[in-house]
Amino acid sequence: MVWKHRACALWLVVAALAWACGRPPAQVAVEQKSPADSGPTPVPHSRDADDTARFFAGLPGTPGSPFAELETSAAWQEHRRRMDAAWRQAEAQFIDSLRTFQQEELSGAPMRDATVFYPFSGPDALTPILCFPHSPVYVLVALEPVGTLPALARIEKKNLPSYLATVRNTVASELGRSFFVTREMDREFRGQVTDGLLLPIALLLERSGHTILGFRYVRLDAEGQMVGRPAGWQAPGKIGNKGVEIEFRTDADQSIHRLCYFSVNLSDVRLRQNDPFLAYAGRLKGTSTLLKATSYMTHHEEFSAIRDLVLATSGSILQDDSGIPYHCFTPGPWKVTLYGHYERPYGSFRWLEQKDLRKAYQAPDVKPLPVSIGYGFRKVASNLLLARRD
Repeated sequence: MVWKHRACALWLVVAALAWACGRPPAQVAVEQKSPADSGPTPVPHSRDADDTARFFAGLPGTPGSPFAELETSAAWQEHRRRMDAAWRQAEAQFIDSLRTFQQEELSGAPMRDATVFYPFSGPDALTPILCFPHSPVYVLVALEPVGTLPALARIEKKNLPSYLATVRNTVASELGRSFFVTREMDREFRGQVTDGLLLPIALLLERSGHTILGFRYVRLDAEGQMVGRPAGWQAPGKIGNKGVEIEFRTDADQSIHRLCYFSVNLSDVRLRQNDPFLAYAGRLKGTSTLLKATSYMTHHEEFSAIRDLVLATSGSILQDDSGIPYHCFTPGPWKVTLYGHYERPYGSFRWLEQKDLRKAYQAPDVKPLPVSIGYGFRKVASNLLLARRD
């Protein structure tokens, strides 16, 4: 495997990716720099995103909200009622249990303060925040476009009952089954309902008890540094690394966090050509990596680069069985704790059965899992694996 880099700084990534699945770790010197460090360009604060997200989340606006008049409409009142009901159901079925699991199993150092890395995330801002509520930075990466937030003038021209119903549908799977369905995202987030993931991400942040302080559109420059961009910026080639950076506050304790979402193709063919993202990701040393409902991407050789990168740079990995294959977690580098029950993958993924994982689940030290999560939600027993660097 030959890696061609356009900048000498990418030796860091070469070292990181030398960790193939199951090999002993090498000593890698990684620049200790916040992945969301904006340098001289902080996230501009504005209430616009917060007002818009609250409206779509079915939450009453704060004083002075430009959506106050629309909130008096029968369409929005019905939207609020349905969003409240969906959230209560999600709390009862998995949110409250996941919070309990976090407090009992995920609250210690270094996970408490580590950057969270979430490949194949879609717009799922909910799960990483529930699992790692104290992390300063969340980095989500998926194939779907970033998108924009709709302006009030545009919303007022819509058929409001129909429009709000379609927006509810974009998060229905997440709130009803704990994950976003890929084929539904293909139908909803490429201009059909929204032009990308920014709206559902912002909606889930608000609904889960946060206030959006501001956001900016970003991209990665040639060195993998995050820089601002216009909303309509078009990359000169196939690889743009377009993203968004959101600064938000947790209402319960007033702590400040940032969430970065990047639209990146993580297949080997594209990732190996993406020097800026590899440089950026190579600096994410010691992350708490989350993998959930990934369509078993890292089980295939065509996604080996992102798999090896995660194994190289993570301090801990929390995943269901759709994440990295169990045999990659060798006892030397990793200490593994299993939760729940595993027999075989659910549904159309049954052929990706891991016999070694099933055998490992027969051990007496497997811990109970109090939450239903991922594929087969509430139909079969769920499983989670927590691997910590030993």
